[in-house]
Amino acid sequence: MSSRTGNGSNTAARVIAVVADVMAFIIGLWILMYLLDANRDNDLVEFVRHTARWLAGWSYDLFTFDEAWARVVAGYGLAAVVYLFIGHAVAGRIRH
Repeated sequence: MSSRTGNGSNTAARVIAVVADVMAFIIGLWILMYLLDANRDNDLVEFVRHTARWLAGWSYDLFTFDEAWARVVAGYGLAAVVYLFIGHAVAGRIRH
């Protein structure tokens, strides 16, 4: 019986970690697209931008650097790091 519970918690932990990774990946992809001046008329670029903006809504424009690129990297980067940290911390707690 305990092995079944262990498998369930491992699966839940894995799902949480993967979701955190995907969220951080989307945000990181937007930072890269922004820094490389991706074409915002492209549907994929707009999808990534809107999704990253939604995911990082709480940290977007948190910092007031003079340079726009620094605000994007710091604001979105903070969200990505927090999602990775919290997601993997929760996954680790579920595993144990």
